[in-house]
Amino acid sequence: MRGVTRRLMLLDTASLYFRAYFGVPDSVRAPDGTPVNAVRGLLEFIDRLVKDHRPDDLVACMDADWRPQWRVDLIPSYKAHRVAVETEVGPDQEEVPDKLSPQVPVIEDVLDALGIARVGVEGYEADDVIGTFTGRATGPVDIVTGDRDLYQLVDDKRGIRVLYPLKGVGTLQLTDEAWLREKYGVDGSGYVDLALLRGDPSDGLPGVPGIGEKTAAKLLDEFGDLAGIMAAVDDPKARLTPSQRKRLDESRPYVAVAPTVVRVAGDVPLPDVDTALPHAPRDPAALDELAARWGLGGSLQRLLTTLKER
Repeated sequence: MRGVTRRLMLLDTASLYFRAYFGVPDSVRAPDGTPVNAVRGLLEFIDRLVKDHRPDDLVACMDADWRPQWRVDLIPSYKAHRVAVETEVGPDQEEVPDKLSPQVPVIEDVLDALGIARVGVEGYEADDVIGTFTGRATGPVDIVTGDRDLYQLVDDKRGIRVLYPLKGVGTLQLTDEAWLREKYGVDGSGYVDLALLRGDPSDGLPGVPGIGEKTAAKLLDEFGDLAGIMAAVDDPKARLTPSQRKRLDESRPYVAVAPTVVRVAGDVPLPDVDTALPHAPRDPAALDELAARWGLGGSLQRLLTTLKER
C-alpha cells in the first residue's frame, strides 16, 4: 500500500454478488435475454461503497478455491454440503444457482476492463486473500462481506473494521471491537475461538456438542482463550460443569485442528497488483463492448461517474 493515510477496501466478491443475485430481480436482463441481475447489482454495490466510504485502494477478492483441500484434510465436513460436483483434479464445484453461474465470468471481465484489482490465488479462499491484504496494509482497512468469519480481522488499533451488509450495501453494520464485545463478548482475535467452539452449520463446522454461542462466550470470558479452556479441562478445580468437561475432552481431536480451518490465512502469495481505485477505465473499448453486449446501462455509467468525480 502507498502510505498510512490511504484507505483500503477489500470486497468479499462472491458474498456480494450472491447478495446482488438474490436482491435484484432476474428480470434484469441483457439484450439477448440473459439475466445480468448479479452483474448490475454488484456494480451498484461498488458505486455505493465508493461514494459512501471513499476508499483510495480497492481489491475485489475472489475464491480461486472455495473449499481448499488443506482445510478438508483437517475437517472433512468443511463445506461438504455445498459440493455440487466432485472433481478428480482441482476444486470441487460449488452448488450455485443456474442463473448466477454464467454471470460470474461477466463480472470478472467487467472488473478487469474497469481496472479494479481482482485477486484470487490458487488453493485459497477469498477470506484468505482478504486476511493477507489486511495483514500487509499500512493504513485503515474496510472489509465488505456478508461472512461473519471475517470478524476475526477487526482491530481498532489498526483501523480495521468489517462493513456487513444488512440491506443491499446502503445499510451496513459497521463492525468494530466495541460492537463485537457487546454482541459476542469477544474482540476480533477472540472470534476464531468463539466460532470454532460454537460451530457453523453453513460451513460444515461441527463445533463442540452442547457448547453454543452464549456458553462459548462465557467460557472465553472465564478462561481467556481456547488454550485456557482446554487447560481447564485438565484442572479438577476449574469451574466447568461435568458435561462441559466431558464434551470438551471428547472434542480434543476437533479442537486441535479447528483453529487452522477457521482462522484466515495470512501468508497467501499475493500477485503484484495495482490496488489504486481507477479514475477511468483501464480498457475503454472492452468495457464499451461488454456494456453493449450485456446491457449494463445506468449501473455501469453511475459507477464510471463516481470513479471520475471522486
